[in-house]
Amino acid sequence: MKNISKRLIGLTGGIATGKTTVSKYLSQRYRLSVLDADVYAREAVALNSPILQNIFARYGESVILPDRSLNRPGLGEIVFNNPIEKQWLESQIHPYVRDRFQQELESINDGTILIDIPRIFEDNLTDTVTEIWVVSCDRSIQISRLQQRNGLTFDQALARINSQLPLEDKISAADVVLNNSQNFNSLFSQVDAAIKLSI
Repeated sequence: MKNISKRLIGLTGGIATGKTTVSKYLSQRYRLSVLDADVYAREAVALNSPILQNIFARYGESVILPDRSLNRPGLGEIVFNNPIEKQWLESQIHPYVRDRFQQELESINDGTILIDIPRIFEDNLTDTVTEIWVVSCDRSIQISRLQQRNGLTFDQALARINSQLPLEDKISAADVVLNNSQNFNSLFSQVDAAIKLSI
């Protein structure tokens, strides 16, 4: 899947650390093509898709909204508290996501491409990029941001964070670490420095 003639930046981090902010900045400031795993994951569970039907068959009415779309909060309560169910869900969605990355990479001729892959380490996708950037922030800030963004209780936010690979493990395996514990100017200056590097 990797094309060594292109610079493929794999962007990851923890939930609510600021990956989307970095992705948008790189797209707008540097006009990078951005491939987003979350976008493809949403495609995977689009209305009437085979994957969505598999999810409905497994979990029933608790994850079905009146319009027959996916009840994401309901599904989240199931999978973020049950590693076995989380693994099953990922086994449904991740092959689709990988295939979409493959399709898009083959159609883009840009020299530098940003690939937003939150689970690049967990899903053994490090071979799809030429370098890995990790967005980090202090844990207390991460919890607060996630609570505010998703309307979660402290325990719900903590469960989602703890369901991921520890941020420290991602940082130790990164080529570039972007600390998003301060403000946008601080973050963007780190991005500006990193984009000029040749890993």
